[in-house]
Amino acid sequence: MSAKLIVQGLTHHYPDEYTGETVHALDAIDLKVEEGELVTVVGPSGCGKSTLLNILAGLLPYEAGAVSVDGVPIRGPGSDRGVVFQEHAILPWRTVTRNIGHGLEIKNVPKHVREPKVQAFVDLVGLTGFEGKYPHELSGGMKQRCAVARTLCADPAIMLMDEPFAAVDAQTRITLQEELNRIAIATKKTIMFITHSVDEAAFLGDRCFVFSARPGKIKTIVDIDIPRERRNWNDMNADSVFLAARARILKLVREEVADVVEE
Repeated sequence: MSAKLIVQGLTHHYPDEYTGETVHALDAIDLKVEEGELVTVVGPSGCGKSTLLNILAGLLPYEAGAVSVDGVPIRGPGSDRGVVFQEHAILPWRTVTRNIGHGLEIKNVPKHVREPKVQAFVDLVGLTGFEGKYPHELSGGMKQRCAVARTLCADPAIMLMDEPFAAVDAQTRITLQEELNRIAIATKKTIMFITHSVDEAAFLGDRCFVFSARPGKIKTIVDIDIPRERRNWNDMNADSVFLAARARILKLVREEVADVVEE
């Protein structure tokens, strides 16, 4: 494998909008994400996970360090990165198919090329039969499937996902986790997935970057050596590798939370 995303010495500070004091969000972050890898990022609240993702998306400038995708420095938003947020960021006036094909329309991809590609992603995320529905006619889980399909359809080099399943109910969240795993197998897409959930981080990640409390640093990287084809919740709940990884990640996060509470 070759590194798709490289972060070197990334540091970011910003003024608190209420107090004006400087908030040290990220401190000397170094990480690499390999081609076709799905990595998760977990840590205590306020540790800079979403700040990192916003910098990688090109939505936030940073003070020091370097970030690049395929060797190209990140200077702002770009088509090489697709972002899926926690909120259902799909256009309410567009149907499922027109939402999914939105990026292709912007690129002026001809209709006869665009339509079969859009349909393939409709089918991939399990929205077949809902092509003509509008967002208000969909469940929360279906809206997030639509958002994932829209990002995939634009074919970015890397997908950045910021707690995309946090707002749905527990059963839907489990289903979406398994669906994302299936999509990762089918597309071999490089994915960085931000989450607060230790279970989610261990279930999805080939590796899990565990962040320290603010200022965010990489405390530990936990390898989770389980083939994607075996990753379903029926099997994972009895998988010794998964259980050990989950326990280790939980211990690391709880150490950081305890340090914050003691302070």
